[in-house]
Amino acid sequence: MATSGQEPGRVNEDFAGAVAHAVVLLDGAGIRGAEAICRHGVAWYTHRLGGALLHRLSVDDGRDLAELLAEAIGELTDAHRDTCDVTDPSSPSATVAMLRFDAEQVEYLLLGDSVILLDRIGREPLVVTDRREVEFRQPLLDALGAHEPGSAAYERVRAEGVSVMRANRNHPGGFWVAKDEPGAAAEAVTGSLPVTGLTAAALLSNGASRIADRYALADWPEVLSLLGTHGPAEVVDRVREAERRPGGAAPDDATVAYCVLPRLP
Repeated sequence: MATSGQEPGRVNEDFAGAVAHAVVLLDGAGIRGAEAICRHGVAWYTHRLGGALLHRLSVDDGRDLAELLAEAIGELTDAHRDTCDVTDPSSPSATVAMLRFDAEQVEYLLLGDSVILLDRIGREPLVVTDRREVEFRQPLLDALGAHEPGSAAYERVRAEGVSVMRANRNHPGGFWVAKDEPGAAAEAVTGSLPVTGLTAAALLSNGASRIADRYALADWPEVLSLLGTHGPAEVVDRVREAERRPGGAAPDDATVAYCVLPRLP
């Protein structure tokens, strides 16, 4: 695993962790300075939710990944319901990527705009994405791009866009993330593949997936090759280098978890 915060002195709001047969990656989201809404903050949310998921995965009782996620969301929501406004649209939330394997299959779950890569033997990798938030946001960004930054029209369109995004988070026709509603887990992208057809897997937060889906420094097979030869830190380093170039995007927390699947009997 490798992770890098978006800027020095600011807490990294991503989370990655693993148990013997499963790995979890979360990318936190929220509004800076929203302590009046939730006194804990986004990093607290991602770390607590990640820990709750790893605990359930370590039990290995065979329940669906979506069921485990729903239960963990409910547990965490109850943990700060009495001190924080958990239903406020600006309260902490997170994207969730989960992977679990046994001797027969690899199961995955994705909720939000992280990426899961499954390296298939003799075939192109399976790229698992959940683009609902990205596709919902793009027309709002296009409208914003029609105005000069800092102008009154720009600020008006930006405020309207923020309101639209908040209103459509965890709503049918909008997009879904882990927040306060356990039912969001049922909207996750899920699936499974025979473990015998796979060699490795990778989970990337959207800050790390920029290596392919924003900067086009590598395609997905090349990303898997890079991970296999140089490891996750190399992917993060190349993203950071691209961000420093003219026209590079503002840095984001970037996290990669890479798993070489064992040849189980």
